[in-house]
Amino acid sequence: MKFFMKLSATALLLLASFTALAYFFWYKPKFNSKAAAASFVINERASSKKLLERLKLKADDMALYAKQHDYNTRYCFMVDMKIASGKKRFFVYDLKNDSVELAGLVTHGSGKVNSNDIQFSNAEGSLCTSLGKYKIGNSYNGKFGLAFKLYGLDNSNSNAFNRFVVLHSHSCVPSEETAPFPICESWGCPTVAPTFLTELKIYIDKSEKPILLNIYY
Repeated sequence: MKFFMKLSATALLLLASFTALAYFFWYKPKFNSKAAAASFVINERASSKKLLERLKLKADDMALYAKQHDYNTRYCFMVDMKIASGKKRFFVYDLKNDSVELAGLVTHGSGKVNSNDIQFSNAEGSLCTSLGKYKIGNSYNGKFGLAFKLYGLDNSNSNAFNRFVVLHSHSCVPSEETAPFPICESWGCPTVAPTFLTELKIYIDKSEKPILLNIYY
């Protein structure tokens, strides 16, 4: 009898130990990972709301400009340079439905001065991104393959054509986000991933009127 009581006690002790270990190694980590995922979603939603507010303000200006100057009034391209380069910040915006239809990564100019901050300039030889509205022109095959000519429409980017600032792709730009790590830099051209440029080409080719690109900060 005592033998069976000891055996039962030992079995209960082993069961309790196993349950405790199972809680620690299985249930608890899952609980923590769910909590972390939920907080991440909340943060992303908050940042997305601010992003969309900025996009909406810029889109309203782009829609008016497109109508007044005979550009495509359905779609425009926008680049928000306040967003880190490792995150998608090149947007195909549907002006009719006030919505983002497509997004991808895009470089900014390296500049000639070592700095952690993005430098903007319209000067030739600056290697910087120029802020402002651009007309997307004809396509051609250049040093990096398919590219689209860009014509600066503001005083802040009036030298874009002379600086050979064009929309093109490069293999150093990935298709997926790399944040918190940045992507490569350009010499002032808005450079995207090859797959993303293929998607942008569809919009450009189908458009009867030139599409506007706005690079802002």
